[in-house]
Amino acid sequence: MLQDADALPQLIGDYKPVDQWQVHINTLFYRVRGEQIRSFYQTFASADYRLAHALAADYFEKVVTREKARGRTESGAASTPARPPTSPLTVMEWGPGNGNLAACFLSHLKVLDTAGTIYPRVRYVLVDREQSVLDAAVAHPLLAPHRGQVATHRGTVDGLDGVADGSVDRLICNELWNDLPTKLLSRQGQELEEEFLRPNLSEALHAKITDWATFVRAFEALDMATLTQFPPFLDDLVWEREYRTVAWKEVPYRKTITEFLKRIDEQVIVPVNLGAYATLKEATRLLARDAIGFSSFDAGTEDLAVLNDPEKPCSSQFGGQQSFMVNFALAEAVATQLGAGPMTLESQREFVGRSLGTNVLTLMDLMATHPSVGPNLTPWEQDRLMLQTLCALNATYESPYARRLDFPIALAMPPEERDGLQALVAALKPTGVPDTVAYLTEEELTQASTDLEAIGYEPDAFRIVLTAPPSPVDYFHAFVAPR
Repeated sequence: MLQDADALPQLIGDYKPVDQWQVHINTLFYRVRGEQIRSFYQTFASADYRLAHALAADYFEKVVTREKARGRTESGAASTPARPPTSPLTVMEWGPGNGNLAACFLSHLKVLDTAGTIYPRVRYVLVDREQSVLDAAVAHPLLAPHRGQVATHRGTVDGLDGVADGSVDRLICNELWNDLPTKLLSRQGQELEEEFLRPNLSEALHAKITDWATFVRAFEALDMATLTQFPPFLDDLVWEREYRTVAWKEVPYRKTITEFLKRIDEQVIVPVNLGAYATLKEATRLLARDAIGFSSFDAGTEDLAVLNDPEKPCSSQFGGQQSFMVNFALAEAVATQLGAGPMTLESQREFVGRSLGTNVLTLMDLMATHPSVGPNLTPWEQDRLMLQTLCALNATYESPYARRLDFPIALAMPPEERDGLQALVAALKPTGVPDTVAYLTEEELTQASTDLEAIGYEPDAFRIVLTAPPSPVDYFHAFVAPR
C-alpha cells in the first residue's frame, strides 16, 4: 500500500481494520474502474485459454469416472441411490471476470464430450455481486454459442441466497481470494493485534478539490454519482497505520487462528484471509455429497518460512484495487475446522502442465530468462522485448481461438522507435499467443527456439525454468473435495 510519509494528511476517514477499508476501496475500484481492470491487472484466465481447458479436461474426466463407478455399483447387490445420468450438472464460477474462463471451459468441454452426455447437462452459473460485471461477462463473444448453458446469479460468495444446499457439482474461483476481505494479524505475547488503516488524500490532489466536505461525504457513502464529478483519486490515497488488540467478536475461527499464530514469531504480520474462509464455508454448504469439488486459484504461499519473514509483501495495489497474499497454510487449517474435506495444494503451473502432459511456463517466466532483463531496461525496451518474443513464438504457436492481442504502444518512447514497435504489433497474428499473461508448453518453446535465440534468449536457461519447482510464493491451485 502507498505510504508517503512526507504527504500532508488530508483525512477522508477514520481508523478501521484493514479488511473493512479493503471492501470499501475495492467496491469503489470496481464501480469506477471495473471496465478497465485489465489495464491494471491481468489474470491467467483474462485472455489465455489453458487454465480453462485444464479445468474442463479435469471435470470431464472426473464426471466420466464417477458415472462409470455408479454404473458398477448399481449393477451389484449393494446398490445405492445415484444421480440419473441425465440430471443437470451445476458448475458455478465465483468472480467471473470478463467471462473468458467460462467461455473457454465450455468450448473445450463440448469438444471433449464427443458422445454428448455431459456438456448438454451443464448449467454454468456466473456469480458476482456487481451486475455490471455479470453483464460484461455474459457478453463475451466466445460465450455466444453456449448461451443456453449459462446463467447468472448476483450475490456475495459468503452467502448465496436462493441456491439450495447440495445443489452444485463444481465450484471454481480464479484470483478471487486475494480480493476478498483480509485481516493483517500479529502475535504480541499472549495477545493478538491487527492492523488498522486511516485514509488520507495526497496534498496535490486535495488542492484540486474545491468542495472538500462534499467529496468526503460521497467517499464515505460510496456515492458514485457525486464522486465521478471529482478528479480520479484512487491512486492518490495515503494510508496511516496503527495496531490494536483483535476484537474477537468480529473474527471467526479464533482457536484455529490463535494456534496458527503460535507458529509465527512475535510482531510478524501475516494475512488472515477471512473472505476466503467464508467461501470454503459456503462451498461446504453448496456442494453435493458426490460433487467433483471446489477449486481456488490464487497467488500466495503455504511456506511457514515465508510467512515468518517480516519483510514479505502481504499486500499490493493495482490501480487502487487492494489485493492480499493468500495464506494457504491457514486456509487449510480452517478447511479442516469446517469439515470441508481435505485440501490439496499444487502450483497452478503444475495443474496446467499435468493436464497437457508436458512442462509449461508462463510468458513472463520466459522473458525473465532473457539476459537483458533487469533494472536498467526501460519500460519501452521491455515492451519491445515482449513484442519481439511474441513474434518469435507466433511463428509456430497456434491458438484454437482467433483473437487479436491488444498491445498499446506507450507514449514515453523515442519517436524513432515507435514505427518499429507498431510494425511488430501489426504482425501479431490472431491465432498467436493470446496474452502477455499466458502459458507456453515445452514443445512450443522447442519449436520456436531458433527464433528465440535470434533475439537473445538462451534455450538452456528456459529449459531449466521449465522443470524448476514452484517458488515458495507462487500461483497455486487449492482443491477441496467434499467428504
